[in-house]
Amino acid sequence: MKIEVSEEIKKACPQFAGIAVSATVKNSAYCDSLWKKIDEFTMRYREMYTTDSIKEMITIRATREAYKKCGKDPSRYRPSGEALCRRILRGIPLYQIDTLVDLINLVSIRYGYSIGGFDSEKIQGDRLVLGIGKAGEPYEGIGRGILNIEGMPVYRDIMGGIGTPTSDNERTKLDLETTHLLAIINGYSGKEGLQEAADYMIELLKEFADAQDEELIYF
Repeated sequence: MKIEVSEEIKKACPQFAGIAVSATVKNSAYCDSLWKKIDEFTMRYREMYTTDSIKEMITIRATREAYKKCGKDPSRYRPSGEALCRRILRGIPLYQIDTLVDLINLVSIRYGYSIGGFDSEKIQGDRLVLGIGKAGEPYEGIGRGILNIEGMPVYRDIMGGIGTPTSDNERTKLDLETTHLLAIINGYSGKEGLQEAADYMIELLKEFADAQDEELIYF
């Protein structure tokens, strides 16, 4: 899989850098040991941050700025990394979806990145391009219905949009039948911290999803 950054994103967000984690995996509906890790981390997280202070986390702040530069209001369409962090800081439990989604959410909270998780076998073609959403562009967000992605960073395959920082697309979502994962970590704050987040994701995938054939794609 090749991942490219369009000229319009390079112009709006010149310091953007990304890492994608590709792996063969085994998903499950629920993993008790993973959730013990998630619960322990969220307790520590609530001691470190407030809903006001997370705005200054460099990864969250940079993603919000990227939205503004691309033409979207980040307070109306929150990037998922920020939304997850706000959720736990308000004392609301995280969604329990499945093991792959749950561990991606843990990485997102820990590092503040908005991370796209895709079943790579559902992606059409062998290339993704990160661009900016257009007016009227069709897009069905997971659990959100039709989503207005105009002015929002979006990954597209040959069929159209599959992922934004706010919501991934129903068409390529992870499910219990997923055996090939592509997880994209979006560094709108630059390269610093991306490798650490990717390494942690691989660690979790090996521990909780029997990951094999791990590959990192830098773009």
